[in-house]
Amino acid sequence: MVEIAIMGHGTVGSGVVEVLTRHETTITKRAKEEIRIKYILDLREFPDSPLADRFTKSFDDIIGDSSIQIVVEVMGGLHPAYDYVKCCLEAGKSVVTSNKELVAAKGAELLRIARDQNVNFLFEASVGGGIPIIRPMSQCLAANDVVEVAGILNGTTNFILTKMINEQMPFEDALALAQKLGYAERNPAADIEGQDACRKICILASLAYGKHVYPDQIHTEGITNISLADVQYADAWGGVVKLIGEANLLPSGKLHSIVCPMFIPRDSQLANVDDVFNGIMVRGDATGDVVFYGKGAGKLPTASAVVADVIDCVKHLKARKYLFWEDGSSDYVADYLDNEVAMYVRVQAADPDAVCRQAEQLFGSVTRLTRKGIGADETAFVTPVLKERDIREKLSHLEENGTKVLNTIRVSDF
Repeated sequence: MVEIAIMGHGTVGSGVVEVLTRHETTITKRAKEEIRIKYILDLREFPDSPLADRFTKSFDDIIGDSSIQIVVEVMGGLHPAYDYVKCCLEAGKSVVTSNKELVAAKGAELLRIARDQNVNFLFEASVGGGIPIIRPMSQCLAANDVVEVAGILNGTTNFILTKMINEQMPFEDALALAQKLGYAERNPAADIEGQDACRKICILASLAYGKHVYPDQIHTEGITNISLADVQYADAWGGVVKLIGEANLLPSGKLHSIVCPMFIPRDSQLANVDDVFNGIMVRGDATGDVVFYGKGAGKLPTASAVVADVIDCVKHLKARKYLFWEDGSSDYVADYLDNEVAMYVRVQAADPDAVCRQAEQLFGSVTRLTRKGIGADETAFVTPVLKERDIREKLSHLEENGTKVLNTIRVSDF
């Protein structure tokens, strides 16, 4: 028998308990050991739970019990999760977590401690919820050099954009609907401002390229500035708007990584990933594009991934899994302004035709877009591929001549 503790009994924590108890027989067969929940750490009372006698409010009960071999952290946030997880690893207990904020901020340090203590630190559920991605990247695609990893990493923003694209629903209405359906928090900032997707691409980039990437190194933009006009121009261009996190290693050895809305062509495998679903594309030098698709969050999908890691830990109690990356550095991530990209630009001007002529002179050539209901003082165009720094400089020249740049969106190349 392997005894475990679960820290946190919220949405995911209660789901972990449910999966472990509902599928107890099957899980025992697959783990080749019985897994018993000995402690559930939470400050709240759960008198109606079938496991009410196993709740504790003291972390000391867990850390001081030598029979606990695996600890599941599903509290979320950095504190006290980081301190608790670090303490458990240092005490020789393996840890499984779904906490993307923790892994993105402290992953390299915690993996090093796990290695030094010959225990496991597993976090399959931290990126795609129930979508397998960490294990496939670290094992199934291990023979590949990862050329690029990119994806739709946040279901809330993808739901909002889907409503805007398919139903012409304004952003504010789509957000309100997402909140009503439980897809968005009362305070949705982490989702709609791109922070959640940023943490996930940090984890994927760290795993793909072997060096830790910190969230404050990634240029991050959310979807709060996306309007129905932008969605309609994307359609006229031949695609859709999606919030994308991407990372690829440059010839210089530095990493390019960004989180932002992008125009995605209709023939892209990510273009039809809709509603609350996530899609993660890994481009390998041998495999080509491999896409992982599914619900990126939710009680039972996330709990499923957590329990799969618990089973993996049980199988590797005496033989640590090799999952590791080195610490990063302050100069590891390249300046996003040096990346070469095409840019969609929507502007307001008294004479749109004159603006397009000026843009042609500045950029050499542009692709002009139109849409139904276009205002007399509005136009939009797509620039050629240039360094983003140069594009921004040329747009500033347009603005000096009285043109107002309303929005810019990067154009993807996948």
